Amino acid sequence: MTNARLGDALRLLGLDRAAAGVYLTLLELAPAPLSEITAASGVDPAEFPAAYGTLVDAGLAGAPGEGGGVVAPVPPAAGLEILARHRAAEVEESRIAVSGAFDSFRRQRLAAYDDDLVEVVTGDAIGPRIRRAWASAREQIRQFESPPYFPLADATHDALATLARGVTQRVVYSRESLEQPGRLREVIEPCVNAGEQARVLPSVPVKLVIIDDAYALVSLSIEEADVHNTMLVVQPCGLFSALVALFEQSWRNAVPFQGRTTLPGGLPPADRRLLWLLAGGASDEVIARELGVSRRTLFRRLQTLMARLGAANRFQMALQAQRQGWL
Repeated sequence: MTNARLGDALRLLGLDRAAAGVYLTLLELAPAPLSEITAASGVDPAEFPAAYGTLVDAGLAGAPGEGGGVVAPVPPAAGLEILARHRAAEVEESRIAVSGAFDSFRRQRLAAYDDDLVEVVTGDAIGPRIRRAWASAREQIRQFESPPYFPLADATHDALATLARGVTQRVVYSRESLEQPGRLREVIEPCVNAGEQARVLPSVPVKLVIIDDAYALVSLSIEEADVHNTMLVVQPCGLFSALVALFEQSWRNAVPFQGRTTLPGGLPPADRRLLWLLAGGASDEVIARELGVSRRTLFRRLQTLMARLGAANRFQMALQAQRQGWL
């Protein structure tokens, strides 16, 4: 790493330019008398004691003895951890301050202008806005998921990364989502197995993503999404509250997917996929296509599962599968 880049890194951790310069000099000359470091650092001698003291306080340099003595940098692990925590706390304070300032502005200046609380995003701007939304989530994402899909590269990767950093994801899928060729296997299953809470309805009322309690991304309607290529960003207001209530009501009415089973003798992925498709209301033709089997093979699998669960029909099989944690 060049001195310029290392200096930038130190300043990002909260060291001022003088302290960063002294640290770079230590790395080049130490161990050396403090007077030699002072002369070589280029820092004003009157400012040097404060700059060196900053390094000592940060756990990056040893304290000089009486009369100066020989000084050197110390292993930085503990000091860097402290600096990083302080910096993170400062960034969080800044985030809260800016967010609070905007909230105050919105209450005072925009309260009478509901139109300003809804932003229209179109065309090529949609993809980057969606990715920023997922990256900004801190606690939870609530989503209605249904085709048509915006062509967004790495969307599944973004969802998995969000789950990995502890953000709760609750998704209500439409039956059409399950029926899209390959989507259950390639998109839905990986997310569910990574911890996504998923449920299914015959249809969802709107394409919707709610980020925390901060804002929502919504299409005007599922039919219009392909035609107009338009997305709305809705800030907290009456419409936002209505969208949250709509999601929660739909979530309560939807059929759950548990996604994984820890019971002995649990289902293999293909049979669990079969049950998911059945629960979503997919036709036998769609299920056979998604599993890559003939209708005759599908019926044999259904008979085997019903016998295993002690069910006389598909309805009983679905109930028993849910009790077993297979749905």
